[in-house]
Amino acid sequence: MALGTNHVVVGEVPNFVPELWSDEVVASYKSNLVYANLVRVLNHRGKKGDTIRIPTPTRGVASDKSFTGQAQVTLQQHGTDAGIVVSIDKHKEYSRLIEDITDVQALESLRRFYTDDAGYAIATAIDLDLIFEAADAGFDTLVRNADDTIDATSGLDTVYEGDGSAWNQQGSTDISDAGIRTFVKVLDDVDAPMAGRAMVVPTIVKSDLLGLARFTEQAFTGEVAGSNSIRNGLVGDIYGVEVYVTTQMPIVEDSGGNADNILGQMFQRDATLLVEQMGVRVQNQYKQEYLADLMTADAIYGVKNLRPGSIVNFVVPST
Repeated sequence: MALGTNHVVVGEVPNFVPELWSDEVVASYKSNLVYANLVRVLNHRGKKGDTIRIPTPTRGVASDKSFTGQAQVTLQQHGTDAGIVVSIDKHKEYSRLIEDITDVQALESLRRFYTDDAGYAIATAIDLDLIFEAADAGFDTLVRNADDTIDATSGLDTVYEGDGSAWNQQGSTDISDAGIRTFVKVLDDVDAPMAGRAMVVPTIVKSDLLGLARFTEQAFTGEVAGSNSIRNGLVGDIYGVEVYVTTQMPIVEDSGGNADNILGQMFQRDATLLVEQMGVRVQNQYKQEYLADLMTADAIYGVKNLRPGSIVNFVVPST
């Protein structure tokens, strides 16, 4: 047989051609993360166990040393360290079974949709778990509904309205300059470090902030490499607190069961912990009995509040 004929071409062996599912899913996952990039992340990848214990030693205080005599120094007592227990108990997965005829006949854009959708789905799940964990610092008995809203039966610990007043579970007020300064003071009062502070808000709050001259006019924000909100729509930072917008913030029902409120949060990076035991993993397996490829992306992780006092939960009208 002469060369140049009867070649094995790609169209004849589609199931033997590797695809960059993994790289594409991980790239999509990273690009869709918002909240997880703002909290403390503990890399526990490749390690065994389902629980991590984090010590919580008590801070000491400085003592006076006598200038006269032979006075001894004052010893600091360590005290009982109960620690914080972080359970690694969350395993999220995203799977698609793609039949050969679909793989052969469909455009490449179908695969791009699946990889983007897988990354988005897992990133959303992790961000939501972190949001609800942080919300638990404000609600006494947080009840998470099946549709990822906060139930009206959730008792209050400390939740604010947009204007900085205490929320009474009856309606809510729009975000205001006074409210933001109240949230900043709450973090100041617990000695939360200035570095690493962030505010995550729903789109309605971004819209309100962009309508306040204090946060958009050049006279107030200045010009920083063209990165102010009047140029590119980003809220930027307010009083040294970076502001991020996400569509993942949950609806909060009030005492009457009305879903007219939505959550916002201000916190310091060390307030909440994300433990990653297995980052996003993508696996492919050919299922001959179905003549199809099974693609599964999954991740194993845990979330926990380390410093609940460094989290401010507030509600604003959802529309």
